[in-house]
Amino acid sequence: MMEHPAFIHTFYKSLKGFILNLPMLISVILLAGLFEVFITPQMLSSLFSGHAFYDTLIGTITGGVSVGQPFVSYLIGGELLDNGMSFYAVTAFILSWVTLGIVQLPYEYSLFGGRFTLTRNLLAFIFVLLISMATVQTLKLLS
Repeated sequence: MMEHPAFIHTFYKSLKGFILNLPMLISVILLAGLFEVFITPQMLSSLFSGHAFYDTLIGTITGGVSVGQPFVSYLIGGELLDNGMSFYAVTAFILSWVTLGIVQLPYEYSLFGGRFTLTRNLLAFIFVLLISMATVQTLKLLS
């Protein structure tokens, strides 16, 4: 009997892992779609006050909960700026939209384990705050 080449074995193993994770993946995609439909830029803009640290913190939290495609975050960020949002809030919102994933936590946990998931998200949260503040300060210096 002829043995399968290594790549065929790897393909089948990957396919099996994909099929096992498919229900969780579909759930995350559906939940992300619901967030994109029901959370509007006007709803988000009502959360902010104009205080730099507070806006950065709220932007980080709302961006982490409001998941979706990265290009959508830029469109929403533009809408938030047009509605008078601060650069702190919009920068934090866009960064956390892309790097934090509250909705995907169960899926990430199932794939990578609790310690990795918690560490990655905690570090991402801290760095979103720092990078948002640094980005806005850099823009102020350059303008």
